[in-house]
Amino acid sequence: MLDSDINTKTRKIEERAYALGFDGFGITRPEIDEAGNKFSQWLEMGYAGEMAYMARGEAKRRDPSLVLEDIKSIICLRTNYFTADKGMDFLNFPERGDVSLYALNEDYHDIITPRLKELERTIQQEFEGCKTKIYVDTGPVLEKPLAEKAGLGWVGKHTNLLSEDIGSWYFLSEVLVDVPLPESTAADNHCGTCRNCIDICPTDAIVAPYVLDSNKCISYLTIELKGVIPVEFRKAIGNRIYGCDDCQIVCPWNSYAVKTEEPAFNVVNENFLLIDLIQLDEEGFRKRFKGSPIKRIKRRGLLRNVAIALGNSENPESVPYLKKALNDEEPLIRAHVVWALGELMLSESVPFIEQKLADEKDPLVLREIGAIRERFAGFS
Repeated sequence: MLDSDINTKTRKIEERAYALGFDGFGITRPEIDEAGNKFSQWLEMGYAGEMAYMARGEAKRRDPSLVLEDIKSIICLRTNYFTADKGMDFLNFPERGDVSLYALNEDYHDIITPRLKELERTIQQEFEGCKTKIYVDTGPVLEKPLAEKAGLGWVGKHTNLLSEDIGSWYFLSEVLVDVPLPESTAADNHCGTCRNCIDICPTDAIVAPYVLDSNKCISYLTIELKGVIPVEFRKAIGNRIYGCDDCQIVCPWNSYAVKTEEPAFNVVNENFLLIDLIQLDEEGFRKRFKGSPIKRIKRRGLLRNVAIALGNSENPESVPYLKKALNDEEPLIRAHVVWALGELMLSESVPFIEQKLADEKDPLVLREIGAIRERFAGFS
């Protein structure tokens, strides 16, 4: 096939992508040796935390031909989700949980996946018999380094992808193709000497420019971590109950963010009152968060986070609701409620918890009770 024919077909694919609602389009080759080496080093340092799927997919992430045989090109796509200006003032309302901006709307997988499938059909029509594979934040691909090579932006010091025109409030997705398409020009890095993201991080998770230790990251702790949140990070979590946007909020490039025209990403007006959330039963959780990204952490994960936020709220009105939550069937929730009561009731929490949970058998909860006893030993 002539280069002119390939270029014409590629332009049609790009036009279709924009018509489907994508607002960024770029193409790169699948070779990512340097990024692959950095990824392996990141894994070796233990920075993936308990995200075992990262290590399981290491070979595929380093070599996209293991994902799609005879791969020649990767189409990288961007979808803007920026719907509302967000500052740090959420910290001034400790009775409300803070949720990462992307999770205030419909689950982006449900929005983007059908569009990727439509684009995939267009590609297969233009290049009959070609093989393709689509991903939106779900497969073993190093999407940010690939998007950087495809010219969509550069990987910033906070490890998010940044674009000069709209900052970093967007989702990435990809179409892998076994056809050689014209390659885009890679993006240049424009972080300069700025270290706003490093300095703002509540848990010092950005351990070096461009290096994130997930074990310390609030997004990881509140979403990916399935078990007990380490004590040393609980105060720093504040009222964040799903994700953390701090490093994006303070990034100067996000002053150029343009609000999305996507109706599915219109911000739902949710106050996320912590006292309301701690009272959710399983049915209430499913009903409230149906179609939301928040559903992925399940009720046990959300109420674990809510208990931490209530413990940080300094709100005595939440104590009766936390006391009631000690009856919850889920040990993970009870364990974090014990900590929260210790924060709000101080030494008075010990006799109440000991009486309320006199028959407690779960080791997670017993560990938290022991920590409360130790903390307030000697108080009367």
